[in-house]
Amino acid sequence: MVSRSYYPTAFRSRTWSPFGELQQMQDEVGRLFSQALPQLPDYPPINVWSNEDEVTVQAEAPGYEADDLQITVVQNTLTLRGERKPEPLRNGEVYHRRERPTGRFVRTLELPFEVDNEKVEAQYQAGILSVRLPRSEAHKPKRICVKAS
Repeated sequence: MVSRSYYPTAFRSRTWSPFGELQQMQDEVGRLFSQALPQLPDYPPINVWSNEDEVTVQAEAPGYEADDLQITVVQNTLTLRGERKPEPLRNGEVYHRRERPTGRFVRTLELPFEVDNEKVEAQYQAGILSVRLPRSEAHKPKRICVKAS
């Protein structure tokens, strides 16, 4: 004969765990916040491509001065930093609409190989920051010849 239980599965657990309840509550709160808060895209938007010798990164950062942008490279990590200051209002002026973001940004990117810091080149033109990052000689692949005996 088959034994049946008339209790829902939630009531059939052997032991109650307060930590399980806390974990479930934390998951629910996290789910609510992830739905309520908009996901902001990474800024600035970037394109990255590479070949065996170098990586090229282009970042879209219009409205910055070249002096407001800072690039640092440590081993295989590139960090882009920038700051756009708000335009000062003259006497009697008030904003009607303000959509252009101001403030600081930091964008860190892990590169596929270590970079030769001495040969990094950067250009900023028409709002596009282009960074050329040559591969370190020590991390370039080397072909090994096999000798037959």
